[in-house]
Amino acid sequence: MEPMNPVIDAIMTTRAMRRFADRPVADAAIETCLQAAQQAPSGGNVQPQQYMVVTDPALRAEVGRLYRLAYDRYERSLPDPGDMPDERAAASWRRNRDASRHLADHLGDVPVLVLFLQPIVPWGGEDEEGPLDIGRLDASVYPAVQNFCLAARSLGLGTALTTVIRIRTDEVFELLGVPARSDGRRRFEIAALVPVGHPTGSFGVAPRKPAATVTHWNGWGSRK
Repeated sequence: MEPMNPVIDAIMTTRAMRRFADRPVADAAIETCLQAAQQAPSGGNVQPQQYMVVTDPALRAEVGRLYRLAYDRYERSLPDPGDMPDERAAASWRRNRDASRHLADHLGDVPVLVLFLQPIVPWGGEDEEGPLDIGRLDASVYPAVQNFCLAARSLGLGTALTTVIRIRTDEVFELLGVPARSDGRRRFEIAALVPVGHPTGSFGVAPRKPAATVTHWNGWGSRK
């Protein structure tokens, strides 16, 4: 049997980790992950993202408090597991909910929090025919998030891409001193908040739909 390609292996086994051990993470490891993030492709090579790394315990605790408030509000909007198609799906939903609840209650204890900031700027333009839909600017930011998570996986560190903190963006920006425009409007939005630490769980292939079931070859509905 041929050995697994290490890049494919890292991709296949990078999954959301929401429970972390009480162990520090070296700044050098985070810097390596940020270097990997910065190598991600972006439209026109604009490299729009800024990174906010939070390691100070007091700041982490306050970000954690704001995250918990955001998650509390979000959690109330979630569907009841009784609405799932079968018990297997309901059990999976409950596991994810419980893990997410654990992260919300303990985010401030995670050794490193990395916020990926995206500028709020006009994107796409227009010509005499009208607006030019060239896609969203976050298409140039999320590849950096994924590169960061893959690099962390290669170092044995766990991550989770979260966005619920956006509910409390203004308070987070005030806490961390993220500048606004002269008229008070936001200059940035939070594309992602990624906790980083030594996971208590195991890396592995997460359950996903088979790629073949969502792939169309040369026309809709054409399968291999």
